[in-house]
Amino acid sequence: MDLVIIDLARDLLLTTILVAGPILVVGLVVGVGVSLFQALTSVQEQTMSLVPKMLAVMVVTLIVIAPGLQLLADFTQRILGQLVEFGLS
Repeated sequence: MDLVIIDLARDLLLTTILVAGPILVVGLVVGVGVSLFQALTSVQEQTMSLVPKMLAVMVVTLIVIAPGLQLLADFTQRILGQLVEFGLS
């Protein structure tokens, strides 16, 4: 029983990383790039740091939403398939 719970937790973390990871990485890279540009040019405009990051995150979200939803659907099916092992069906 303990191994099943550990496997479920590992699968949950892997699924979360696969779904949210690309979006977070793009936000981080664009944020660092814009911050570096602002530091080099001494431009301290607030919207300059927000708008490129927001646009990049929205574009990546639109690109990865279909595969991400498929991963979540597969994860949900695996969880529901294992309800018998927990005695919940």
